[in-house]
Amino acid sequence: MEGDSVTLESGLTEIKDDDQIQWRFGYNKTLIAQISVLEDSFSVFDNDTDGRFRDRLKLDDQTGSLTITNITTEHTGVYHLKINSESKNFSLTVYARLPVPVITSYCPQNPPSGSSASRCVLLCSVVNVGHVTLSWYKGNSLLSSISVSDLSISLSLPLEVEYQDKNSYSCVLNNPISNQTQHLDITQLCHTCEEVPVHCCGTVEAVIRLVVTALVGVATAAAVVLLVNDIRSTRGEKKKTEQTQ
Repeated sequence: MEGDSVTLESGLTEIKDDDQIQWRFGYNKTLIAQISVLEDSFSVFDNDTDGRFRDRLKLDDQTGSLTITNITTEHTGVYHLKINSESKNFSLTVYARLPVPVITSYCPQNPPSGSSASRCVLLCSVVNVGHVTLSWYKGNSLLSSISVSDLSISLSLPLEVEYQDKNSYSCVLNNPISNQTQHLDITQLCHTCEEVPVHCCGTVEAVIRLVVTALVGVATAAAVVLLVNDIRSTRGEKKKTEQTQ
């Protein structure tokens, strides 16, 4: 995670007198550190890679292992180690620290028939995130989620609840190594539209079209379309039932 330190182990318990060790980074295999015992050379080249490694590299003079301090997402990539004639690679992925999701509510200006009077429209949002999943939970049950692999994206996910709903809801942002949770307080966020000024939005479908506010992949867009269709289908069934009755 960003801000941590990571050590890439050479696999040696000690450096021999004739060992030559090189650490390289990225597709171009840029040299970032080198040990040559015969030449009495023990060097890091932290200014030769656009500054991303400046003052961050430390070589272990006993084992040749490489430590990168205060890592950022710029240090994600493949590291190449060569000891004499043997080589091996390390793949490093650095995740950004996650923000806490923000939950807001909306009063539709043109509420769907039979829905707005008893339902609250909520939006859970995060900004500048990448390689994450944003999800709504009812208790421990997953209600909906959306995932992105892009970097620095803004992401939102809608939810409709009854004004008098007593269930526990939470919005969770997670990546493979951490998560952040925001719990929903319905009594604080959900008010009837007569109680609060209407600042936005149109129908619930219009709110859903805002779920991704930056660049999104095809998979993300597909997830949003499915969510819209599901809500429309539910309303259609409800309307048919009312007409039958």
